[in-house]
Amino acid sequence: MDMTQLLPIASAILLLAGFAGLLIPALPGILLIFTGLVFAAWAEGFAYVGWSTITVLAILTVSAWLLDTLAGLLGAKRFGAGKSGLLGAAAGTAVGLAFGLPGIILGPFIGAVLGELYQHKDLRSAGTAGLGVWVGIAAGTAIRITVAFVMAGIFILARLL
Repeated sequence: MDMTQLLPIASAILLLAGFAGLLIPALPGILLIFTGLVFAAWAEGFAYVGWSTITVLAILTVSAWLLDTLAGLLGAKRFGAGKSGLLGAAAGTAVGLAFGLPGIILGPFIGAVLGELYQHKDLRSAGTAGLGVWVGIAAGTAIRITVAFVMAGIFILARLL
């Protein structure tokens, strides 16, 4: 099997994993989607989708990553989470992955609450901080999903025009 046959297959696998990664925190969804789109353009020798489009997609990829990171931090800070709450949310996310979708949804919240309780905050303050972490994660997920579909749309338009 030569490279011209492998690139479309690799592209499809990367795109599928990337779109799954938009909801699964352990997978770098946006980066996988970007790589899949680059492989798709490469498979056609960049004849239809050129470097200017790839550059726009790269800028969107970096922007989505930054906005996702900032959304989580700003959500946590806005609702009063401290360093322990953020570390707890990260640990809760990691542990939550083992429990599938319920763990992915509840893990960061529970982790943030436990982290804040560890810092001797009362249950109400810890719960509010946990909610802030969850709101930030939800906003980051919405940003990732939106940018991913914008990237796919730009690629399709560049390919068809």
